[in-house]
Amino acid sequence: MTEARAEPRKRPVPFRGGGFRPETRRGLGAVVLIGLLLVIEWGVAAGWISPLTLPRPSDVIATFGALHETGMLYAHLFPSLSRLFMGALIGVSAGIAVGFMIGLFTYARAGLVPLVAALFPVPKIALLPLFVIWFGIDEASKYALIAFGTFTPTVVATYGAVDNVDRTLIRMGQSFGLSWWSITRKIVLPGAMPGILSGLRISLAIGIILLVAAEMLGATHGVGAYILEAGSLYDLERLFAGVTILSVLGIIVSAGIGRIERRLLRWRV
Repeated sequence: MTEARAEPRKRPVPFRGGGFRPETRRGLGAVVLIGLLLVIEWGVAAGWISPLTLPRPSDVIATFGALHETGMLYAHLFPSLSRLFMGALIGVSAGIAVGFMIGLFTYARAGLVPLVAALFPVPKIALLPLFVIWFGIDEASKYALIAFGTFTPTVVATYGAVDNVDRTLIRMGQSFGLSWWSITRKIVLPGAMPGILSGLRISLAIGIILLVAAEMLGATHGVGAYILEAGSLYDLERLFAGVTILSVLGIIVSAGIGRIERRLLRWRV
């Protein structure tokens, strides 16, 4: 009788929080992209898609081959990368510094938050003529536009990330007698880093958009100048080749930030 009343065997409960622990599915994005390109290729060849609307992906790839052989790909790409790097470096560095000031200091918050709130919704592309007047039509105006465009979203993301740091951890550090600098370096900075890196993705994407706008005015070389020239000639193959360069650049930037996240945020479970 005792044996008949033995406790049933316990079964482990499967973890159902997969959505909170996303896993990488390698190759799935490439499969979706290749499938989409094949559909467009077939649609243009079959006449379902007008070649005046979308070019054949094979023709765009051939255009890339011609750009590589003539060296024009690098003549346009390297100036764009230099402008994006310099402008984003200035804007992001200043944005992180100002964001931490707002997050950590009361007077900085009271004085700078209204200013940032006033500047943030201003269309940065609309300020390009003003930057040309201030800095000239050469590289300085392009750097300034990209820096200003990446500055404001970085400020907002940074002080928002600082505000979201668990205050219990800060009080715990104070109770253990840690100095202000130690609390900032060991608690606030690691706790705010996920939000800062997430904001950095948005800031650099905005920087790429502003790069194209800046190069469409007064630039002879650059991806934006190349796209403007192709559009004025209604050369869809070259136009989509330029757009593809921007897409690949965005993917590379996102992947680079992802590697930084994996390295700096290894402490997260």
